[in-house]
Amino acid sequence: MAVGLIGQTTTPWSGIIAPSRAIDWSQAGVPGGIPTRTTICATIAPEGSASAPVAPTDVVNAIASCPAGQVVFLEPGSYYFSSGIDFTNHSNVTLRGAGADQTLLHFSGTTGCTGFGTDLCISNGTTTYSGGGYTQANWTAGYAPGTTQITLDNTSGIVAGHTLLILDQLNDSNTDNGGIWINDTQGVAEDDNPSNGYRPGRSQEQVVLATAVSGNTVTISPGLYMPNWRASQSPQAWWSKAAVMGDGIEDLSIDNGGNNGIGIVSGYGNWVSGVRSIMGGMQHVLLYLSAHNTIQNSYFYGTKDASTESYGYNESGGSDNLIINNIFQHIVASVLTGGASVGTVVAYNFSIDQFDSAAGVNAYMMGAYQPHSAGEALWLFEGNVGDQFAADDTHGTGYLYTLFRNWLEGWDPAYTDTNDTVAVAIDTFHRYFNVVGNVLGWAGYTKTYQIAAPAGTNQDLVSEIYNLGWSNYAGFNVTDVLTSTTLFRWGNYDVVNGSAQWNPAEVPASLSQLANPLPTTQTLPASFFLNSMPAFWVTPFGTPPWPAIGPDVTGGDSHSGGFANAIPAELCYQHATPDPDYPAPTAGTPVLVFNAGKCYGQPPAPPSNLTATVQ
Repeated sequence: MAVGLIGQTTTPWSGIIAPSRAIDWSQAGVPGGIPTRTTICATIAPEGSASAPVAPTDVVNAIASCPAGQVVFLEPGSYYFSSGIDFTNHSNVTLRGAGADQTLLHFSGTTGCTGFGTDLCISNGTTTYSGGGYTQANWTAGYAPGTTQITLDNTSGIVAGHTLLILDQLNDSNTDNGGIWINDTQGVAEDDNPSNGYRPGRSQEQVVLATAVSGNTVTISPGLYMPNWRASQSPQAWWSKAAVMGDGIEDLSIDNGGNNGIGIVSGYGNWVSGVRSIMGGMQHVLLYLSAHNTIQNSYFYGTKDASTESYGYNESGGSDNLIINNIFQHIVASVLTGGASVGTVVAYNFSIDQFDSAAGVNAYMMGAYQPHSAGEALWLFEGNVGDQFAADDTHGTGYLYTLFRNWLEGWDPAYTDTNDTVAVAIDTFHRYFNVVGNVLGWAGYTKTYQIAAPAGTNQDLVSEIYNLGWSNYAGFNVTDVLTSTTLFRWGNYDVVNGSAQWNPAEVPASLSQLANPLPTTQTLPASFFLNSMPAFWVTPFGTPPWPAIGPDVTGGDSHSGGFANAIPAELCYQHATPDPDYPAPTAGTPVLVFNAGKCYGQPPAPPSNLTATVQ
């Protein structure tokens, strides 16, 4: 069965990726784009001090009373808060600073954020995470991919245009079905405990907006993505009160003090833009049971413990979100899925210095981009730069990810790590991935093309382009040949072969399900989700070629063989200066001064110090 193509009759990947293996990613993020708001409802001056922080009561009250579509403005200066700022389920308000190098928020305490404890919280206030506080219904009909009308045996409390439905179903049995096998049983399909990012035993989810209700029929947006929804798995829908919508956090700096940074819980169409976040706790940004939110043009530095649970962006139960044009620095894992999520786009982000205090320097390279939970599927990673894409088997099985035009280095330029230096690691029971038009490896270091189970061992993790079908840890020695035999690869340049691979042997054309026919073209589109070059692409430091990365690109970094140019987030990072208020915790890894408005969407500065000769 084909996955539904929502909103497009043709797709940029037509003729390359089979329709059953991809979706329409063009609708990810805030529907219609982030609005421009110009009316200020309240202006707040700097307050508190490092020795005497204050509660942000005036900010919280200003947000609560601000009319829809207006802005609470924080003037330039330093703010010291003893607790976090909660939007208290108030929709359609923007909290805006004067720029991340001008408006500086310092937090010594958090707000509850329905149990997550964050410095800034956008939430509808329902504690669905605890397993209560929600309504549920049996989902009795309407399972085909692309379906936009489903039948529920209870529609109580569903408000069209405001209620997010979380669709889920029972996991598959502990017997591998040889296809899309949704399972999170420890020792069977994973090496750790199940994630807490979904209801127990129901790790396949999709978060959708109810757009109409007629009797027991609910119209949803978007339509269903996965091809394995079915009555035998007791599918259900569950929901809380109306989602919080249309809130934005813009152009300010957050010193988290080791707290979690920003939480978006049961949110739809919210955004974070132009934010600098320093020293997050477990994560800088957490999205939980939320859909169509955007995280863009921001800079995330460091995590409190820099250990196994230290993330930049963590999505736990979400759909169709957009993480685009951000800098991630000195963080263990830049982008991670902590719970069942589908349809999210991660694009044009720059990650460097994946620091892990436990592993240390010259030890274990941590991956920038990490699928990490059961039930995750159909994400698009496009145009990113980072050391590694690592789909691990820590919490269960995952499917149908697409990697397009990324430079995955297999090396962290900030360190000389020698273990796990792999560009693309896809662990056991992760199947039907698409890897198209990427640049892979670090010239002069990466030596091996692939280790694919059952060849080798799960400890062969040094200087490879691909490590496929092995488990994440030595204690879980379960292999999966389907990881590699269901993998579709086309037009990827790698530094081991020194050429792009258009290899029919790497096209799974003969599979009994979810086969990918041999592509009809070697011409790749610029993007799988954008119609044209985005506005942030123009920078004062130069405008990269569009696209910047791929086998059809020239003039790039020599370590990529010349096929990967610096993307805008990378240019911003390269031209930023160290912030003197934050001594570098590790040599060569300073916190940077950052202002998105000075990096993106700005033409190059005119030349200076010109002289003229009069003829």
